[in-house]
Amino acid sequence: MTHEAGPGSVQTADTTLALAAEFPAAERAQWQELVAAVLRKSGRLPEDFAGAPESKLVSRTYDGIEIQPLYTAESATGDPGFPGLPPFVRGARPQGAVGTGWDVRARHVLPEAKPLNTAILADLEGGVSSVWLRLGEGALPVSSLADALNEVYLDLAAVVLDAGAEYEAAAEALLELFAEREIPASEALGTLGADPIGLAARTGTAVPLAPAVALATRVHGAYPKVRAIVADGLPFHEAGGSDAQELGATIAAGVAYLRALTEAGLDVDAAAGQLEFRLAATADQFLTIAKFRAARRLWARVTEVSGVRAEARGMRQHAVTSPAMLTRRDPWVNMLRTTLACFGAGAGGADAVTVLPFDAAIGLPDAFSARIARNTHAVLLEESRLAGVIDPAGGSWYVENLTDELARAAWAEFTAIEAEGGIEASLASGALAARLAETWDKRAKRLAARRDPLTGVSEFPDLAEKPVVRAPAPSTVEGGLPRHRYAEGYEALRDASDAHLAEHGARPRVFLATLGLVAAHTGRATFAANLFQAGGLEPVNPGATDDLPGEFRASGAKIACLCGTDDAYAAEAATAAAALAEAGAETVLLAGKPQDLPGVGGYVFTGCDALEILTGIHAQLGVSR
Repeated sequence: MTHEAGPGSVQTADTTLALAAEFPAAERAQWQELVAAVLRKSGRLPEDFAGAPESKLVSRTYDGIEIQPLYTAESATGDPGFPGLPPFVRGARPQGAVGTGWDVRARHVLPEAKPLNTAILADLEGGVSSVWLRLGEGALPVSSLADALNEVYLDLAAVVLDAGAEYEAAAEALLELFAEREIPASEALGTLGADPIGLAARTGTAVPLAPAVALATRVHGAYPKVRAIVADGLPFHEAGGSDAQELGATIAAGVAYLRALTEAGLDVDAAAGQLEFRLAATADQFLTIAKFRAARRLWARVTEVSGVRAEARGMRQHAVTSPAMLTRRDPWVNMLRTTLACFGAGAGGADAVTVLPFDAAIGLPDAFSARIARNTHAVLLEESRLAGVIDPAGGSWYVENLTDELARAAWAEFTAIEAEGGIEASLASGALAARLAETWDKRAKRLAARRDPLTGVSEFPDLAEKPVVRAPAPSTVEGGLPRHRYAEGYEALRDASDAHLAEHGARPRVFLATLGLVAAHTGRATFAANLFQAGGLEPVNPGATDDLPGEFRASGAKIACLCGTDDAYAAEAATAAAALAEAGAETVLLAGKPQDLPGVGGYVFTGCDALEILTGIHAQLGVSR
């Protein structure tokens, strides 16, 4: 018996539906031919190139993982297992976040109890399910915790503490609050936030583990829904580390805590249950998805060899949108960055996700930025239905391959740390810091060359943007691993430009010496203007003109940049440079690849070290930083 199923497809009782069966199967060689044709047309592939043309499209992460332009069934890695079962690549729970969504966790750093309480209640009413509180020096006093949590139902909304060196006092205050409000110990929710290893990474001073271990031992059994210890990967991420370095160091911290807890008498299952892991989620959505999937695989392996029961090997994950990627300039773009990061963390299976407010790099968030942060979750959960599918990235050859490669790179970092004596010894010796600094140096070079573009900062900056002003945020502890933000180099130049504007009534300027018609010079003039504005330099574009020297004198600039076509440069650049120098130009730059042209003192082009060029112009113009 047969059933007609449409043109080109017939379904019988003993065959399956074959979609597009009427078309011949596509071969990889055909795709390669098409790739080669496009690359040759763009000039990226020589006619005599003998290798695979797609090799020209391969990119690499900071861990050296090659990102291919195409993944097929041939790229498939080993079996990732099933959701809720070891190695937990596909999620720690069989049902994933279906029906519940992830834990929407809001970060709060306000230093006064009353406004903090107002903000917490607004968040809880707006859909937040747990609150993460900064306490201690420079933040909310531990003694004010009860006031800050007024009218908060502590058996419904989990409280996560972040008190740094004062974590013992903060934990004691929360436990006392449970008792005062007669919250049954079996129903109390929260994470006490003890993280002496993270504190050592932040301060550069060794912190004993014993008090954290004692706290975990006390909590175990009495408070089954409370965790005592956090293994925080943010110090390694903010120091400029790669994804694998962050994962390796965080897993190493988890192992150190596991050892200390079991040595204190906790059985290994109970010890593993006292840990929560905090990891950064970035705007690279696929690497973020792979990071959280790989982290669960790594921890499953650690707990397996440690003797933890299979059902207790799952990793409790708290994702935080990367502080390093946030910008102070054009901070509205941070909404896009944090949305991508939240998407990646949610799709990657994180248990709890914190979206930092878009103004977090500027100062204390206001009610608007807090609402946008929590609504980011709402859009992804309620409108996009991201949690409606268990492991939405599962089965993607790209994601599965990336997860596997990242897990292997992170395991190599973890074993290197263990070979150095563990995370505490690696921090004390400076070995880990040196590797993180090496990665930051690579990242900084790509940022400087705008190969890692920052929208609104290194690309498409707006010198006329109205600054977002916020009250200063509490200072953070220093002395250990550095805290970097990717935009810091450019923003320092913009700050200097603002100061120059306030003092002199005008920004430092660069004259765009446009050659030929508007259509001929617009491309490079636009490129040059974009680059100069990234450093707070105001470009002056005269348009099509026959009097470059006169226009230059009228601009008030001291530096000029020739902008035109290659043919125009060959015919006019030397003469124009000489005329501009005679008109008072201290330096004449050229927008284009370096070449030997008389009178040209520098070049701006795609891939140039923009930060070095901009910093040099600032120094030449006497713009203080």
